[in-house]
Amino acid sequence: MKFAHRILASAAFMSSALPMAAHAEDAAPAPTSTEASDEREIVVLGFGQSRQVQSVTADDIARLTPGSSPLKAIEKLPGVNFQASDPFGAYEWAVRISLRGFNQNQLGFTLDGVPLGDMTYGNVNGLHISRAIISENVARTEVAQGAGALGTASTSNLGGTIEFFSATPSDTANVTGGGTYGSDNTWRAFARLDSGDLGNGLKGYLSYAYLTTDKWKGDGVQRQHQANGKIVKDLGALGSITAFLNFSDRREQDYQDLSYDIIARRGLNIDNIAGDYPLALGLAKIYQNQVAQASGAPLPWAGVGTTLPANTTIDDAYFDAAGLRRDWLGGVTFNANLTPELSLVTTTYYHENKGQGSWITPYSPTPVGAFNQDGSAITAASPLGFRTTEYRLKRVGMISTLAYDTGANRFEVGGWYENNQFVQARRFYGMTDTAEPNRDPLEFQKNPYLTQWDGKYGTDTLQYHVEDTLHLADDRLVLNAGWKGLYVINTARMLPDTTSPLATGRITARDLFQPQAGVLFKLTPAAELFADYTENLRAYTSSATTGPFSTTQAGFDAIRGELKPERSKTIEGGLRFRTGTFQASAVGYYVNFSDRLLAFANGAGIIGNPATLNNVGSVHTYGAELSANYRILPPLSLFASYSYNHSEYANDVRNAAGVLLVATDGKAVVDTPKHMLKGEVVFDQDGFTARVGADYMSKRYVTYLNDVVARSRVLIDASIGYQFQGEGVLHGVGIEGSVTNLTDKKYIATIGSNGFVASGDNQTLLAGAPRQFFVSVKKGF
Repeated sequence: MKFAHRILASAAFMSSALPMAAHAEDAAPAPTSTEASDEREIVVLGFGQSRQVQSVTADDIARLTPGSSPLKAIEKLPGVNFQASDPFGAYEWAVRISLRGFNQNQLGFTLDGVPLGDMTYGNVNGLHISRAIISENVARTEVAQGAGALGTASTSNLGGTIEFFSATPSDTANVTGGGTYGSDNTWRAFARLDSGDLGNGLKGYLSYAYLTTDKWKGDGVQRQHQANGKIVKDLGALGSITAFLNFSDRREQDYQDLSYDIIARRGLNIDNIAGDYPLALGLAKIYQNQVAQASGAPLPWAGVGTTLPANTTIDDAYFDAAGLRRDWLGGVTFNANLTPELSLVTTTYYHENKGQGSWITPYSPTPVGAFNQDGSAITAASPLGFRTTEYRLKRVGMISTLAYDTGANRFEVGGWYENNQFVQARRFYGMTDTAEPNRDPLEFQKNPYLTQWDGKYGTDTLQYHVEDTLHLADDRLVLNAGWKGLYVINTARMLPDTTSPLATGRITARDLFQPQAGVLFKLTPAAELFADYTENLRAYTSSATTGPFSTTQAGFDAIRGELKPERSKTIEGGLRFRTGTFQASAVGYYVNFSDRLLAFANGAGIIGNPATLNNVGSVHTYGAELSANYRILPPLSLFASYSYNHSEYANDVRNAAGVLLVATDGKAVVDTPKHMLKGEVVFDQDGFTARVGADYMSKRYVTYLNDVVARSRVLIDASIGYQFQGEGVLHGVGIEGSVTNLTDKKYIATIGSNGFVASGDNQTLLAGAPRQFFVSVKKGF
């Protein structure tokens, strides 16, 4: 189940690579004849950069099942730990991505420079990439496994950044469309209209995607509508103006969170019982009778007894749960060439979200006098209640960078400001004791009978950076250094309809000097060495379900003066090499992660008790990453990567009085596999394409004391397709067949869906999807 909500997906197939503007030290040099770079390579290993940076292009997304998240395309890169319980890698409640042991809310994410927040499920400070853009419109995804660029608009990038870049509109008018059908009654459609150059450098596109699929187990559906628009005006020597507006409406019913106890008794395919409302009512009545009996109170429900069916607990399966997200994201970028040496790039953006996450739960029965969706009164009590976490978010911001470039030297200063107004509420709605449910979890709910808490949370972010890059020795040596400063103000207040208030107040995170330095040395035209050092701070979040305000007033008052924001210091170095059609990269790294914050869960996730947040020490991490790309023949290429990561807690967890709570010193970090090995074979010739990819992940620890483990697994995906060549009615028509989890592996996909505990079993696991088949057809006009 879940605490808030999630969303599903995106899309996938076309192309149109977009060479986006980058910092001087990030721009890869043009390959010489000895470097022999093949323009068809879909994985770029970051040549010419002083940091470990790798990227994939739209061609790689196009080879995945249409509807797949752009995150799924980068899972093969070294250091990337990607988990998902659906075939598209886009069901937000289950999607997890981490880099070198840093989890999702400790990374930075942007789209064309616009911050996406930390992409966590609760929608506190941004939105997931699967809602921000249709995946066919992603031209490139860039992963910095250790140190993001100084100017990245993020307050959470302790462990690296993932930046997405959208496709530029085509110079020629065309229409691209496609459709997909597959397992679990999956239907997906995509269409894009490019205007071509309308004169004087004006061009744009409009696109739309629709996805609907049944859950692969249990009852329920997952649907999404998306629309993207982008327009570019070339101003010649003066620069350009770009504007975009993206919309997403995602509604999905959830899979049930599992524990090893549930799996042992009921198997991986146990799920919510959304198709049987009378059964859900009956189980809830029995459970509430058990609670009354244990306390000596009269039984509230006659005729059902106090004994659940054999081999069953009340948490094995709930009636239903769902996540709804509706987003608008837009921005305008002015790229101005002020003089031949001086340029200014400024982006303003706005994001608005309405969200709702729901559980239909036996823990909050409906009293007499509650309301139906239409406002009419419910005249009889029900053992079930409809609990929501509701979101309304409005963000507005501006990012600006001024650069002075004299060839051998580039000096850059920039800033970012964002105001985020976030309203979050926990409400309860009435359910009826009838043959059919009176509420639809895929609708935004109305007429609550109780608001537990309703908070308005503010976040003001101010960040600046200064950076200088120097090219020496005929460009064989590149030095870059700089720093950034960050000041974030978090506020919280409860609104009048609150009945059980959480914390209110103000807290800040501030560090005006976070240095970064890097060096690149070209040993030969085919080989280069690089190294860098960076420091980062992660600001607090303003929310009722995460961060310092997600507790009682007494709890917040106790920690406000003592709490420290998380910090990281990262050093890495490596070698890149290429010759002919072979290229490879090797890097080693060390990370000191300090002032780690840990929220201690209080009770089962469905109950929703406030957590307790504390600094609990440090994590020490070291590791290595290897990757290679080899085009054996013009149509045949191989890619492989290996990652080794050793991450351990450096301290025990103690309370304010120094009393030992959890002996974590020396234990491995949860959800951090020590070994990952990925490989891919791609064949592409004369319209025929084929791809096979394999992904090995070693065991992951599920508890802080390392006594519960998710076992290692190997997953294999494959696709095969053909695009008709020549003239005629079939010209440009492509057909593709794809299969996910080819070997039908039974495995635990996501761990930590309801957080982590010190020891023992916990209902925080999600099963991976079985083998799924899809067929896609696309056509360009």
